[in-house]
Amino acid sequence: MENHELQKMVEKISLDSFGKPFKHKASFNPKLRTTGGRYLLGTHNIEINKKYLEQLGENELIGIIKHELCHYHLHLEGKGYQHRDLEFKWLLKKTGAPRFCNRLTDMPPKRSSKKILLYQCTKCHLQYKRKKSINTSKYVCGRCKGKLKKINEISLS
Repeated sequence: MENHELQKMVEKISLDSFGKPFKHKASFNPKLRTTGGRYLLGTHNIEINKKYLEQLGENELIGIIKHELCHYHLHLEGKGYQHRDLEFKWLLKKTGAPRFCNRLTDMPPKRSSKKILLYQCTKCHLQYKRKKSINTSKYVCGRCKGKLKKINEISLS
């Protein structure tokens, strides 16, 4: 599928699902990596990740286009176009657009913190469990203002 075919598809989906014309530009953007598409507020254009069409098919592409058109039409009407807005959620449901797109097969897995760092006060021996490391030269114990030291790193696999 080429950009001009995508443009025609977006215009058709806009008329069929929303009853409103799409008057801006729709194109594939090869730089998109982790998202199916995006609506650009400044230009009102829509960019689509072509990998979703190649790997997951035309139905997934149609869902992504509907999702981006929800942003597009609500923004142009001055209504709530962000993911958290009720008007956006309502329009997604009305048009059958997905809230999120499926993950691509070559996408890296979601990162999650798999380690817990254990710090202990050298004065009162209070222990602190943290997911992120603490700068022990900058931070002190909240109870007695004693110096903190890292005593253990627990990996959760």
